[in-house]
Amino acid sequence: MANLDSHFKVNYQNAISNPKSIFQGSKYRITILSERLIRFEYNEKGIFFDQPTEFARFRNFSVPEFQVEENDKKLVIKTKYFILKYIKDKPFIGPKYAPDQNLKVSLTNSDKIWYYNHPEVRNYGATKTSLENDINEPLEKGLYSTDGFTSIDDSNNLVFMEDGFLVKPSEKRVDTYLFIYRRDFGLCLKDYYTLTGYPPLIPRYALGIWWHKDVIYSFKDTIKLIKTFNNHNVPLSIILLNEFWHIKDKNNLNKFKTGFTFSKELFPDPYEFTNYMHDRGIHIGLNIDPVEGIGYQEEKFKKITNELGLVNARNIPFNIFDRTFIKIYFENLIKPLDSLGIDFYWIDYKYNLQSLKALNHYHFNNYIKDNRYRPLVFSRNGLTASHLYGIHYSGPTNVGYDTLDYLPSFNSSASNIGVSWWSHDIGGFKGGKEDPELYRRYVQLGTFSPIFRLACERGHYYKREPWEWDVLTYTIAKDYCNLRHRLIPYIYTEGYKYHKIGLPLIQPLYYTYPEIYDEPKYKNEYYFGSELLVKPITKPKDLTMNRCVEEIFLPKGIWYDFKTGKKFSGDRRYIAFYKDEDYPVFAKSGAIIPLAILPENLNDTNAPVNMEIHVFPGRSNIYKLYEDDGISRLHEEGYYIITAIDYTYLANNYTLVIKPIEGKSGIIPNNRNYKIRFRNTKQAEEIKGYINDKEIALEAYEEDNDLIIIANNVSTVTELKIKCSGKNIEIDSGRLIKEDINNIINDLNIITSLKEDIAAIIFNEEAINKKRIALKKLKKKGLSDEFIKMFIKLLDYVKEF
Repeated sequence: MANLDSHFKVNYQNAISNPKSIFQGSKYRITILSERLIRFEYNEKGIFFDQPTEFARFRNFSVPEFQVEENDKKLVIKTKYFILKYIKDKPFIGPKYAPDQNLKVSLTNSDKIWYYNHPEVRNYGATKTSLENDINEPLEKGLYSTDGFTSIDDSNNLVFMEDGFLVKPSEKRVDTYLFIYRRDFGLCLKDYYTLTGYPPLIPRYALGIWWHKDVIYSFKDTIKLIKTFNNHNVPLSIILLNEFWHIKDKNNLNKFKTGFTFSKELFPDPYEFTNYMHDRGIHIGLNIDPVEGIGYQEEKFKKITNELGLVNARNIPFNIFDRTFIKIYFENLIKPLDSLGIDFYWIDYKYNLQSLKALNHYHFNNYIKDNRYRPLVFSRNGLTASHLYGIHYSGPTNVGYDTLDYLPSFNSSASNIGVSWWSHDIGGFKGGKEDPELYRRYVQLGTFSPIFRLACERGHYYKREPWEWDVLTYTIAKDYCNLRHRLIPYIYTEGYKYHKIGLPLIQPLYYTYPEIYDEPKYKNEYYFGSELLVKPITKPKDLTMNRCVEEIFLPKGIWYDFKTGKKFSGDRRYIAFYKDEDYPVFAKSGAIIPLAILPENLNDTNAPVNMEIHVFPGRSNIYKLYEDDGISRLHEEGYYIITAIDYTYLANNYTLVIKPIEGKSGIIPNNRNYKIRFRNTKQAEEIKGYINDKEIALEAYEEDNDLIIIANNVSTVTELKIKCSGKNIEIDSGRLIKEDINNIINDLNIITSLKEDIAAIIFNEEAINKKRIALKKLKKKGLSDEFIKMFIKLLDYVKEF
């Protein structure tokens, strides 16, 4: 029997719980893993299970605090989160009615009770395998519930052998984990990640712009593609090649869906191809679907059959649950591709969930043997502990507003099971109609999504290239693509927090405002990292108004429109009007947003030499910028650097300190040019800069209601301090509904004198009914019915908000 290579090996000892946390009888075993997490096992033969599973890999928690009351018949265990009561050695499933169950867990300071097979109807659900079928299919079960508890069944999940080989469970067993957290969902996620493993840190380049079009590319085609991107000033970091990169039957392109050998006709020298791309900052992902096994067309097929002693074989069937197949697969098929410089694999397998899980696991862990490369897998979601396996592919989605409207809440739901890295087809993949407004809104959502992947199926009239659209759409798409690349320092830092402490990149508002969950107007809002809030635009605009009308809820505190700097008081609902180029993104008071200033090579996603830092007024804050080489696993050995950006806010007196606080030098550029943008700030009377307390000269000027301060050639291992002071330097740029409506009137293509009449009606102090009558009378002056209806509708908006 073949053994797997040593890098697949798992730690069996980590899967064994501390005996002091275990309560065991002849048929049951109950383990108190934490104050909030219990494991329940029941077996009529008294056989219990200590092997790691794909779900539970670390059960060796520290022994928590609990109290026990026990006799021959009953067991009662208490922590500050729950009271567990069990009738010993009885099946967990008791009589029909919950109060008479043999096993029940009560939440302290609550009337909530959990019992085995509880329906858990208040569970908010979580992400699913993909979206390629019906987006209206129900979500899978998640961790988040307004009951304050959820259970996860581990009895049917794949099991690890000691060498890391995954097998299907051999016996039936009861093995359930109960998370009891009340309102402390962050602590629930902490327990979940401790049990299953924390999310990996994905490569930095994965946060840039991906390109995926289902056409047959050659090396020459990809050269032309990246030159066109560069000529149109649109950044690009990843090219995904579909199944046509490998050998196909010339007479039947549908033959050989599975393949592992480059087509010599399309890519005469694959090594030259990868080098060419890497030299230009482009990374390569290859589509692999091993469903057909290993065919005779592969370069290594004869070698493989000789090793196996096979004669006259034409195919070796795919079987991920066969050790010999796994060794052959990685040694003879994947390793040669790795040696060519392929960055990662798009596992396009969708036929069997257990096989998909195993494929994702083996492909991800195959990277671990080499510190030079950070694991990355792009695949459909295997559901069980799927946060461990890189980036999820939602499948070929339909073009349309219904899909666009579904994506934000779907991404938020992923946080309910600890997942952040979802990748969707920006623009939609198939069907539908190529609508420039829809495309623009997709691109804007992609900018503020975990992964930004432009994608579509084959067809001359599918357009995902920004320059293939009209001038307005091209300009907007280009600007947002550039903004996405500029945001990488911020998104990468938030990704590090997700990896290190389990803080999801995307979080729904309903974690703090549960009532929002049932309000369709606000269900799509989400936090994007620690500093930003996004309200996606997912419906067409009002054509008469030439604006999208958005109803927005802002949480407690002060918020600023990220683009304009307009100020909003929180814990309120607003109505706002957005042009094609605008998008509802808000920064909290005191927010610090590090942005890259794009280099000459737009495709470069490395830690930037030139950085722009946006600082919003209102309160003090510290943002800890994380940076490393972006591609290797050396950060696990301390090769990274964390830079504190420390903002002290006082009225009329700002201090910003930038200094390294953790890590090693030489990881990021030795010197950096900083452009500090103090938002909503006038030219200060006194501006001083210091490096390690030695005063330096700074350049300062005003731009778009912001104070810009330039500090060039600053060593990244020193402390930079900037102090600004003066009277009334903060601009209180409050957002006014009157100003929004005035802008709408200003942009309308109507007789100019009518605009004066409309403004006089809209902005007077009369009752709404009188205003409606006055607007209708303007028909005699030439105002059309469509504009009259629009302004009457605007009056209703103003009245409501």
